[in-house]
Amino acid sequence: MALSLKETQTIAETAALLYDFLPGQPHPFADQTISFAGVAKGVGVDGFWQGGSKKPAITALLENTLDRRREKFCSLLLEIVRRGIKYRSSKGTNVTFEEIQLLNGLVLDIGFKIPELWDESFLSTLPRQQPVPEEKTDTIDLDRLKRLRETFLSLEELQPQQKGFEFERFLNELFDVFVLNPRGPFRLQGEQIDGSIDFESHTYLIEAKYQSKPVGQQDLLAFRAKIEGKATWSRGIFISASSFTEDGLAAFSRGRPTNLIAVSGQDLFFVVDRQISLDEVIRLKARRAAETGEVMVPVQQLLLER
Repeated sequence: MALSLKETQTIAETAALLYDFLPGQPHPFADQTISFAGVAKGVGVDGFWQGGSKKPAITALLENTLDRRREKFCSLLLEIVRRGIKYRSSKGTNVTFEEIQLLNGLVLDIGFKIPELWDESFLSTLPRQQPVPEEKTDTIDLDRLKRLRETFLSLEELQPQQKGFEFERFLNELFDVFVLNPRGPFRLQGEQIDGSIDFESHTYLIEAKYQSKPVGQQDLLAFRAKIEGKATWSRGIFISASSFTEDGLAAFSRGRPTNLIAVSGQDLFFVVDRQISLDEVIRLKARRAAETGEVMVPVQQLLLER
């Protein structure tokens, strides 16, 4: 079965991210396993390593494994990281926390999660490209934020009918931790609003979804219409635990100004993991939307560009 356009795009981004993790082919006198060719052989997908130009070869390896040996895909990525850490360390260019977090986000977009790459004891050993931002300890309850991190990670274990309700509760408490004056769900004539917050003299209406498939154009358009039906100064935040489709985002942004920003589950993890405050997430995304019209840029990308 051919890969979807979303999977193809995500694989291309993953191949670019992993490019420097390993050499394509090892030196004849070096450890033959410390290479993309060696990893492919070790995992049992060596038939998908075509050699030649490195980036197209990595892309083909990932695409073919995902398409034809899907059960091997996570094992392949894990081995690339494992051997990449050894290789990069020998070169004095360590694999960083931000690289693994970006990889985790890409893997989630494809529909997988590799527990070893989310393990806190592993992530804490990785060097960071940027210093951890200082917390506003005078206003933020760090113990409460830590509990919210555990709550967020445990949502996936709930029954489907519970996830949406618990996700809204989680978000309401997260907004309260960051003193955003949250208001819970309220119903107007013919429509449901999942809540609202106050941030820097603006009211943001909230739409939240916890579902397995990414949010597409129709949901974004429906939420924009809700916002446009209120005061002219209203803004919106669409929060999707499973992110958003590339086609939907592109179609939504085409031709009309935006009145909302989008937040993914990966963005939320950065917040509850204390890598960035929720205030800064909203501020960075609102500024990007104002400058370019893009409603969804991953927070890790915004941090790297800052």
